[in-house]
Order: sequence, then structure tokens, then C-alpha cells
Amino acid sequence: MDSYQIFKQANSLVRQCGTRDALKIAESIGIKIYYEPAFTNLLGMYTFRWNHRMMFLNPRMESYLLQMVAAHEIGHDARHRNLAKTDGLREFVLFNMKDTTEYEANAFGSHLLLDNDKVYELAKQGYDVVQISSALGSDINLMLIKLQEMNKLGYNFNIPFTPDSKFFRKIER
Repeated sequence: MDSYQIFKQANSLVRQCGTRDALKIAESIGIKIYYEPAFTNLLGMYTFRWNHRMMFLNPRMESYLLQMVAAHEIGHDARHRNLAKTDGLREFVLFNMKDTTEYEANAFGSHLLLDNDKVYELAKQGYDVVQISSALGSDINLMLIKLQEMNKLGYNFNIPFTPDSKFFRKIER
């Protein structure tokens, strides 16, 4: 996995679209968004069929979670479109750290939603990971991934713990 390439690719989309809003980015780059009320445990899914890029989202998610799932699915579009051609990509556990494909989509999503300079500035001011997450309207698990990825880019954050891989199973929809 090339962390720098993921960072560049995500931030290129942010510059191209002029926003960090994942839903606006998806629409801007041609991913059709569908809200699927039949989803119960499934948060989101990305697929590429008949030359159409499609994202299916659970409509019962809070807005911050909707942004995270959409950013993750954009990561699949950017990094794994060929895999989505075969049988779609589905996740029940978004923060699966053992699956490289899922981790890449998480890393991509963290770079799409969270600006390095803002994260670094808050850390310099003495904010801890929970406070930075809160200040930037992020989930702590996504922030932990962001910090891990920023360390791979040359930063030196002391990361107190790893993301909870079962976090999304515990979310009430």
C-alpha cells in the first residue's frame, strides 16, 4: 500500500471538487448515490456495473457517519474499481484493519475528509486524539487512521491506541 499515493489521490479530488463533503465529491465525479432503505446492518456498498459507478448508502445514518461511509466508498471507486466490476464491494465492518482493500479505502476516506494542516495545528496546540476528532466532527476511529497515515507521511504523532474494528457494529441506525 502506497500511503503517499493515497494521500495525493484523495487531496487531488478535494482540490478538483473544491470541498471535503464526500457526497458532493461523489456527485461531482460521477458516482450515482442511491439510498437503500432495505439496508439494516449494511452501511454502504460501492459497485461498478455497465460503466456506471454506484454507491448505495443506508439512509438511517447520522450525517457524520454518512460522510465517513461515502468517503470510504469513494476510496473504493478510486483504488478498487476493477474489483468492484466482479461482484461489488460490501462491508459490514468499515474499520477492518486486516483487509488491505478495506484499510486503503479507510485511509483514502480519512484523507478526503480530514485536512492534514488542521489536524497538525490542533495537535500542536495540545489537543489529544479525542479532542481533535470532536473539533473536526470526525469519529475517533477515522482520526486514528488519519494519524497513522500522517505518520507514514513523515509526521510523528504518538497514537495512543488502534481503531476499534468492531466499531460500526455497535452503531444504532
